[in-house]
Amino acid sequence: MLDTLKRPLRDLRVSVTDRCNFRCIYCMPREVFGPDFAFLPHEQILTFEEIARLTRIFVSLGVDKIRLTGGEPLVRRDLHRLVGMLAPLEGLHDLALTTNGSLLPVHAAKLAAAGLKRVTVSLDALDDPTFMAMNDSGVPVARVLQGIEAAKAAGMGPIKVNAVIKRGVNEHAVLDLARHFRGTGYVIRFIEFMDVGNSNGWRMDDVVTAGEIVRRIHAEWPLEAVPPARPGEVASRYRYLDGQGEIGVIASVTIPFCQACNRARLSADGKLFTCLFATEGHDLRARMRAGSSDEEITAFIRQVWEGRGDHYSEVRSSHTAGRRKRKKIEMSYIGG
Repeated sequence: MLDTLKRPLRDLRVSVTDRCNFRCIYCMPREVFGPDFAFLPHEQILTFEEIARLTRIFVSLGVDKIRLTGGEPLVRRDLHRLVGMLAPLEGLHDLALTTNGSLLPVHAAKLAAAGLKRVTVSLDALDDPTFMAMNDSGVPVARVLQGIEAAKAAGMGPIKVNAVIKRGVNEHAVLDLARHFRGTGYVIRFIEFMDVGNSNGWRMDDVVTAGEIVRRIHAEWPLEAVPPARPGEVASRYRYLDGQGEIGVIASVTIPFCQACNRARLSADGKLFTCLFATEGHDLRARMRAGSSDEEITAFIRQVWEGRGDHYSEVRSSHTAGRRKRKKIEMSYIGG
C-alpha cells in the first residue's frame, strides 16, 4: 500500500489521551491549556477494544511498528491492559511508548510484564530550574531519571531520551545531556523546536539547528555518522569515536525527511492523520460505532493512504514566510 509519493505505511502512532500532567512550553503551554481548557470527554475517546481492533487492521495493511503516545499516555488508566492486547499481534515487530517519564516508576513493571519492549522518555534539561520552567508543572529532573531507571530495571530497552531544544531556553543543556548519557547505553536524541499546532509561539529564530547541535557535541567528543537502522527513521544517527555510544538528531525543520515518511497517526478520539502537521483527520471512530465491518474500514484506510501527498516540512517556508498562518492540529491531540 503506497501513497502518491510511493511511501509505504509502516509506522502507526496511537494517542491514547489528549491529557497530560505536564504543561511544556513547546507543546501544551499553560496559558492555552489552563483549567478551563475543554479536553475530550470520556465517551469520545476510543476504548482499548476499539484501539486494538483498528491496530489489527493497520497491521494487516503493513504496519509493523506501533508507538503509544498522548498527551501523556500514562495518565490513561490501566494502560498495561492495552499493551497486553497489542503485544501478541502477529506481524507487529515493535511496540513502544513515548512518555514524560514522571509516572514510569509506578507503571514500568506492569507495562513490561504486559509486553511493552521499549520506551522513549522526554527530558529537556538536567538542571531543575530549566527543566521545571519548561515542563511548568513542578516536576524535578530526579523523578524523570527515576522513571528511566525503572524502565531499565523492568527489562525494557534500548531506552531513548528525547530533548527538544529551544534557543535562549535550554540550548545549554545540549552538552549537559550528551555528557550525562555518554557511555550509559541510553541514546539521547535532540529535536529541533517545531511549529506543531498553533499555540507554542514558534519562530524560526528559536530553532537550534541539528547541524549546530552536532557541531557542539563533536567539538567535545568527536562523532561519526551512522546509517539509519530502518527505512523511514526520522533521527540522523551519530556515534562517538571513542565507543561511548551514540546520539540522534531530529531535524524536521532544517532537513525535512518527508520523502521517507512512512507513518500515520491515530488520535485519542479515533481520527486518522497522515501528517504531524495535518489540518484535518479522517474519522474512523464514527465508522466503527456506526457498524462498519473490518473490510469497510480497511478499504477506507487504504483509500486515505493511497491518496496521501503530505510533505509539509518541505514546503514549510511558504507557510512561515511573512508570518502567514496555517491552521494545524495540536501535538497534544495528535500525538508526537
